[in-house]
Amino acid sequence: MKLVLGLQALAAFGLVWSSCLWPLIAAVPAATSPPEAFPCLPLMRDQESAQHGLSPTEDLFHRAEQNGRQAAEAFHRCRRYVDGWLSHADPVTGLIPRNLTNSRDYWNGRDAGADNYAFMVLTAALTDPPLLEGRMLAMLRTEQRLTARLDRLCDDYSFSKKNWRRQPFDLEATLFDSAEYAKDGLVPVTEWLGPSPWSQRLIGLVEDIWKNAKVETPFGRIPTRNIEVNGDLLQCCSRLDGITGHRRFLDWGIRLGDYYLLGTNHPTRDLNELRLRDHGGEIVNGLTELYVVLKHHQPAKAAAYREPLHAIFNRILEAGRNDHGMLYDSFNPQTGAHSQGVCDTWGYICDGFYTLHLVDRVTAYREAVLKAMRHLESHYSGYAWEGASADGYADSIESALNLFNREPVESVARWLDSQIAIMWQKQQSDGIIEGWHGDGNFARTSLMYALWKTQGVRAVPWREDVRLGSVQHNHRLFISLTADKPWAGTLVFDRPRHREYLRLPLDYPRINQFPEWFVLESGDRCTIEDAETGTKRPVSARELRRGWKCSVSGLQEKRWVIEIALR
Repeated sequence: MKLVLGLQALAAFGLVWSSCLWPLIAAVPAATSPPEAFPCLPLMRDQESAQHGLSPTEDLFHRAEQNGRQAAEAFHRCRRYVDGWLSHADPVTGLIPRNLTNSRDYWNGRDAGADNYAFMVLTAALTDPPLLEGRMLAMLRTEQRLTARLDRLCDDYSFSKKNWRRQPFDLEATLFDSAEYAKDGLVPVTEWLGPSPWSQRLIGLVEDIWKNAKVETPFGRIPTRNIEVNGDLLQCCSRLDGITGHRRFLDWGIRLGDYYLLGTNHPTRDLNELRLRDHGGEIVNGLTELYVVLKHHQPAKAAAYREPLHAIFNRILEAGRNDHGMLYDSFNPQTGAHSQGVCDTWGYICDGFYTLHLVDRVTAYREAVLKAMRHLESHYSGYAWEGASADGYADSIESALNLFNREPVESVARWLDSQIAIMWQKQQSDGIIEGWHGDGNFARTSLMYALWKTQGVRAVPWREDVRLGSVQHNHRLFISLTADKPWAGTLVFDRPRHREYLRLPLDYPRINQFPEWFVLESGDRCTIEDAETGTKRPVSARELRRGWKCSVSGLQEKRWVIEIALR
């Protein structure tokens, strides 16, 4: 057995909810080692592997072992972030503040809930299920009880006042808070967990936003004319149509689709500014997600949307990007004038381009995505996204990860490894990153990165000294598992969550999703090969998805190859 140097690390745990929690593993201790305990190790690439005399198979396992180190660092940093923020929670309510400076006296949905708390939930799901079932769930119940000011819609709660921060009631602000919490926070939680108390919170918020829709339009009442909120709602309604099976969500989405595509509010034909970054660009992808669902359920309506939707993307191609294919923060669709800066959320709009390529086979849209990706390493290594904030790096890295899942451009893999290291350097010794709600996006992107490095496989239970990494090659998964002390548990494999949880017609790229890497269908038949002995045994995908039992002794590396034998 090959011995490997032990580093303080952790693997990951994924939890699936149905009508109630699956049985939980025993509690595990919080992370205590500083983030600096995990050096960021670059992967050995083909040329380097050849120089070191590694065979192709040995090289794959070597990469898997290195991936395990990088995944371990990512998960550990996320857990440190959770511990850091929980230490600042309000002692009475248990809720976290909006930030740790001038607005630490209140919780709000658009920031504390959407950008921070949601990714504490996902970190707990992957590293500490008792924390998820306990404190994270308690926070959800508390914010539902304390922040519901109109039906189930959330408003800012002041810890010192023990009451509303805003007086008098502001419907527009409450709609904004609720839509942001739904789209930016509860949607990604639902993407990973499936049905859960958090998905029920998501459904309730969107239902009550539409219950309080008061803006009259030729297409029916809509909640607001705010383009960001409507973009959020389009994304939520398109996904909730499949999650719930209730057509009312699609009907609500169509009202907004008609308003922007068939009325006098077309984003590029009628507006003098189209913001492509956060707080405006949501409308572009929202309309695209609605279009995907309509292609499946109402093709006649999708046909009516096709030309005006393509017109948005065509105008962005003409005037909304620079010579590298990167998107400007904003531009004037009428004149072509644009901002100087490029947006950290460039991939969110590129998700829309790629989605339209998938459903309408427009080659130019795929090429637009590839152009941006191919310029990352040469022109945007160390780029000061959003003034070099951790949140700016997080959004840009997430942008690339989501697209790399569909188009594995090799230079993008190198760029991701180098840029995540820059982002990680911004974390402080107490786990806090920058002390504001954007810290949650640091965790969101780190979790996505870790799941890329494990190819969606999780080691259960989590323990700091366990390192799990995987590499997929020719539809086979090469797995490396190491630990500093003896460990026994299960390896849990991923499923097609886009279909089983969200019931989407296809796995199109979407904002804040957790990409699927090595995915097993419920009926797949697989084989597991022990790389040391060469022995193989058949196993069902159902068993691998529930968790395959395995163990490793201290300072030992275990290697397996998983192959799908029958699909």
